[in-house]
Amino acid sequence: MSLFYAYRAATRMLGPIVGLYLHRRKNRGKEDPGRIGERFGHPGQRRPNGPLVWIHGASVGESLSALPVIDRLQRDHPEFHILVTTGTVTSARMMLERLPEGVIHQFIPVDRQVYVARFLHHWRPDIALWLESDLWPNILTRARKSGTKIALLNGRISEHSFKSYRRFSSFIRPVMACFNVVLAQTSEESAHFTELGAPNVMTTGNLKFAALPLPVDETDLQKTREQLENRPVWLASSTFEGEETIAADIHVKLREKHRGLLTIVVPRHPNRAPAIEAALMAKGLRVARRSMGHIITRDTDIFLGDTIGEMGLYYRLAPICFIGKTLAVGGGQNPLEPARLGCAILHGPDMSNFSEISREMLAERACRPCTDAEDLARQLDQLLTNPAACIALTQAASTYASSKAEVLDRTMTAINDLFVACRGPHARP
Repeated sequence: MSLFYAYRAATRMLGPIVGLYLHRRKNRGKEDPGRIGERFGHPGQRRPNGPLVWIHGASVGESLSALPVIDRLQRDHPEFHILVTTGTVTSARMMLERLPEGVIHQFIPVDRQVYVARFLHHWRPDIALWLESDLWPNILTRARKSGTKIALLNGRISEHSFKSYRRFSSFIRPVMACFNVVLAQTSEESAHFTELGAPNVMTTGNLKFAALPLPVDETDLQKTREQLENRPVWLASSTFEGEETIAADIHVKLREKHRGLLTIVVPRHPNRAPAIEAALMAKGLRVARRSMGHIITRDTDIFLGDTIGEMGLYYRLAPICFIGKTLAVGGGQNPLEPARLGCAILHGPDMSNFSEISREMLAERACRPCTDAEDLARQLDQLLTNPAACIALTQAASTYASSKAEVLDRTMTAINDLFVACRGPHARP
């Protein structure tokens, strides 16, 4: 038996365990209690009449990449209804805040055939646009068998995943065969997808370049800026465990030289905020928490941004940004978001999740890598001391972020045939 069919058999037999697992996640706050049925394939809304395009992005990053595609679809193909699925509570909250009117959001069902069949029977998508690398065998093969045309957008595959898939080709080839077209971020990834059996592979670039600047509530922005009172400010964004302590230590080290220094810390997972606050206060630092409505005063050392969907606020408050998940842990976060909003960008040594973007930004002098916490403190000190250097780094980042916006045009052109086919004589009833 091939690994692909072994996987299908395993997901069929593990039904009771899946149910227990989901309910345990619900009790830990990782599933929405009111919408847990969607994870079993039960629809949360009625399907509208007419053709429907289904867009799936696993979590926040992929979901945000879908927003410019959704905007263009509503403009170019208004006859299509749009369904968006995601897999995490955080991404669901983000989508509910940012999706245009009329777009439906659901949680993706767990990749078990009975759940998948229930989902597809209700929604009957004509076209599925899959974002990046969240490849679920049962969902994709069942959708293709039901007649859905499927495209992989912004296709990404890490070197580690590629090597693993290549070793188990009997598992991945039936999945890759589901796609009508694969649009990869880079030529290297195009070659990887082709070797793994994907048909009709093209290199269109990274859709993250097409994203609009993160939104902000202008009233909140103005009120918070007034609280800052022109203090020197820097931001540690999307931090993981260990990086909040690094930010706090740097704050203590630099605050005597840079009087009134305010450090903004925004953890990637806001549910960690109570533990982070306790750790910072144990260092003698005064903390104001955004979620608690705390006011930033002259005595505040750390502004803890423990909210969801407000990165547009935090980036606009700070002229200097350190990108988290690059020091204590590795991989990095999207540097284009702060680049669009006037931040000078620093990051640790591991930006492997955005390797091509970070290499290009480095070549354009649009960011500065830091080898460790001590180097981060040194380079932050330099930028706080030298406003001209900070502005130059900010301008280079902004120029780079706006230089490749045509990726959206290439993407929409590449998938246009799928929409034409859905209108033609062979369209689904």
